[in-house]
Amino acid sequence: MGEMVEFASNGGSAAGYLAVPEGEQGRGVLVLQEWWGLVPQIKGVCDRLAGEGFTALAPDLYHGEIAEHTEMDKAGELMNSLPPDRAARDMGGAITYLLGHESTTGDDVGVIGFCMGGLLTMVIAAIEGDRVRAAVPFYGAPLDPAHAPDWSGLTATVRGHFAADDTLFPLDAVKELETKLKGMGKDVTFEVHQGVGHAFANEHNPIGTHDPEAADRAWTDAVAFLRTTLG
Repeated sequence: MGEMVEFASNGGSAAGYLAVPEGEQGRGVLVLQEWWGLVPQIKGVCDRLAGEGFTALAPDLYHGEIAEHTEMDKAGELMNSLPPDRAARDMGGAITYLLGHESTTGDDVGVIGFCMGGLLTMVIAAIEGDRVRAAVPFYGAPLDPAHAPDWSGLTATVRGHFAADDTLFPLDAVKELETKLKGMGKDVTFEVHQGVGHAFANEHNPIGTHDPEAADRAWTDAVAFLRTTLG
């Protein structure tokens, strides 16, 4: 359904996977990858969103590199070596591209991301301010205060989906961040899915934790939230 496109990024160019709704326009949604990279599963998320009437773009934050599900060490290396400033520029460039695309309506976007992409969903929403109206992080958030963005820029409504049994993003720290942001007057709700682990919504089941029931429930909620919030 989709295709690879190029867009401007801080004087250079970056690439991403774009999926548009068939025969119509839709609100823009930025899709942010897990630590594996821009793999078929993330492209599939864009296709599913296009099927729901959105114009979806997943920037290739690793610039062509990916890790297979058997290459967890490589995935960790790719994630840890990702330059934060370059990632921010690429995500911002992708938002600009989305907003200028003929298939996109509106002057702001939604963002949805998974694992590393969930963390980056929160980061780019804070950086981009009013250009992001809705943010949906899945089992990922910037939990280390030393590396948190300037939360004063966060104006988006945030509805996150987290796993109760997640060793990568511990529930206590997730709820602490939710409490902090609410205390700052931010519209943030983190829904906790009981009895599931990290990456429960990834149907390719890379770490053996996919839970179809929880995944369907979270996806249905996320799509309804994006549709209602973006209008």
